[in-house]
Order: sequence, then structure tokens, then C-alpha cells
Amino acid sequence: MAGRGASTSILAAERVGLELRFQTQARRILEDISFEVAHGEIFTIVGASGTGKTTLLRILGGLQRATSGTVRFRGEPVAAPPEGVVVVFQDYSHALLQWRSVARNVALGLEGRIDAAAQAARVHEALQMVGLEPNAEQYPWQLSGGMQQRVQIARALALRPEAMLMDEPFGALDAMTKAALQDEVLRLHARTGTSFVFITHDIDEAVYLGDRIAVLGGSPGRLHRIIDVPLPRPRDQIETRQRPDFLHCRLDVHDAILAAGKG
Repeated sequence: MAGRGASTSILAAERVGLELRFQTQARRILEDISFEVAHGEIFTIVGASGTGKTTLLRILGGLQRATSGTVRFRGEPVAAPPEGVVVVFQDYSHALLQWRSVARNVALGLEGRIDAAAQAARVHEALQMVGLEPNAEQYPWQLSGGMQQRVQIARALALRPEAMLMDEPFGALDAMTKAALQDEVLRLHARTGTSFVFITHDIDEAVYLGDRIAVLGGSPGRLHRIIDVPLPRPRDQIETRQRPDFLHCRLDVHDAILAAGKG
């Protein structure tokens, strides 16, 4: 894994906590969460519903401010969405503009920032990377769910991010489409060296994709464990999932989630 053992991180959470007010009461959502994401790492995050996984991702992406602690990107505190970090959400149908073509959706984050020729080249490159170049002039509503999610990923890739934050991006897709997009993430990771933080409820997905897995638990959500994934790359949907070390890691994560819920 690129970046393992590196002395500097691309993203770091330092004792991050969040407290929100509901009418007259304060509710603690996250508490004292610290970890680092290395350059080029796929860092997956799992945990039961209600442990604050999506909230944590939003804080990492500068979309929400923590009430305690600090998030750093390339060593600098994050107070707003930083240049070089993009977020890919699960709800692709609402993330895409249905009245704009696929190409124009991918171009959205580039408009007004670079000239037309450079923008067209970036869009072409991003669509090529996700296999949607032939669909450039179609509209999102004409595509399958998996293809729409590829459009959202292409839009993120067009920005050439250093870190991509993904919030259960394949949770609403069927098993075959989900497996294909998992392999797409691994292929893009190998090609671009982008760092990924990937939220999922799916233990198998967390193990298959990840270099390390963070297990959240409790209410407020706390970091229970970080588990190293000992699997070599490249990975294969059949061979990798049949390996004894895959099955052992899967059991370890499962047990950690149960323990986090009790603690």
C-alpha cells in the first residue's frame, strides 16, 4: 500500500468530537476520535447505525465543523471544504443534475476554474477512467444506478483530488454492480494514487477494499479499534474472498463491531 509507514499523513483527526443541540438538550454525536490516513491509503470505516460514521466523514471533508478537536489535511487545519478533497455520497440520483448531460455533470466542479479546452480534456479523461466515455451526451435519468454512481465518481476524479471521501457509495446497488464498482475503486486507486476514506456497513466490502479498517461504536460514537488488512494487492472478487487471511480479518472486524456495541 502506498504510504504505509510514511511519517506524514494526508488526513488526520485529532481528538475530534461533535455536540449538537436539540431544542433544550445537547446530544454528543462523536467523542475523542483520533486517527491518521496515509498518502495513497484506502482507509475504511465501519460501525453500527447511529455511531456517527457519516457525520465523521462530513467533518473530515470540511462540510461540518467539529465542536472539539481538529481535522488536518496536508498538515493544515480544516475549517471549510479544502482544495484537494472531494466527497462522493450514496444518493447519486440527488447528487447529479438530471437536466445536464453526463459530460456537463462531470464538468460541474471545473466550470469557471479552468479554460474550456482544459475542462474538456479533464472530463474526457475522467469519463474514460470510469468507462463512461460513450455515454457522455446521455442524461443521468437514462442510465442505470451503477452508471449514475460512476458519473458521480468521474465528477470527483475530474477535480484530480488527493483524497476522496466516500459515504456508503454502493449501499443501494445490487450485488453484481456493487462488486464491479468495488473493483473500479481499486483500479482507480492503483492508477491515481488517490487516498480514500470509505464508509460502509458491509464488513466484506471494508476488508476487500481497505488497507486499514476503523471500527466505530457506541453513542456518542468512539473509535474502538483500527485493524490492519493483511491482504496483498491486486485483489480479486473470488480469489481474495476465499483466502484464509480474508476470512480471519472479516471475523476480527465482526467481533470488533460487536465489542464496540457492548462497550
